[in-house]
Amino acid sequence: MPITPATATHRSSNGTVDAILLELVDEGGTTIGTAEKLAAHQPPGQLHRAFSVFLFDDHGRLLLQQRALGKYHSPGVWSNTCCGHPYPGEAPFAAAARRTHEELGVSPSLLAEAGTVRYNHPDPDSGLVEQEYNHLFVGLVQSPVRPDPEEVGATAFVTAAELAERHAKDTFSSWFMTVLDAARPAIRELTGPSAGW
Repeated sequence: MPITPATATHRSSNGTVDAILLELVDEGGTTIGTAEKLAAHQPPGQLHRAFSVFLFDDHGRLLLQQRALGKYHSPGVWSNTCCGHPYPGEAPFAAAARRTHEELGVSPSLLAEAGTVRYNHPDPDSGLVEQEYNHLFVGLVQSPVRPDPEEVGATAFVTAAELAERHAKDTFSSWFMTVLDAARPAIRELTGPSAGW
């Protein structure tokens, strides 16, 4: 398995190596503990906190990202603008803003909560399981993206119609339609009825 920022351990301020931990939650989203990131994704999966971000430009087009080929989970597939996991004790909003900047080199000019969704999506290619309590965010991006190539293979802004065409021919993450559908009411409120979301 390749070592990427998602699977690598990181050094703490005192020089020791720490595993990346996720926040485990119950069905209501209440924190009940922590687990190492990869362990939480091993079948059958442990329910953990996650977030998904959907950013739009001034024309109501959604910013998609293609996950980098070096990622251990769902490499090379298209997905929403940004997704990930808060560190234990980190607010999902703060984690969403942090990871959007780390992955895409931009800070949203607007970022708003768009509800939560709970799902269980096995990934047949990796054998891992996305067992997540996902916090959704929608917002605007008004500056050029500068993707980190270790995280992002490509980006694209798409209209609702272009997304439908792309979704029919390209491979998307197993969770993409679940989080998109759950975020649609907030997306429509953000982009307006003429954008077609």
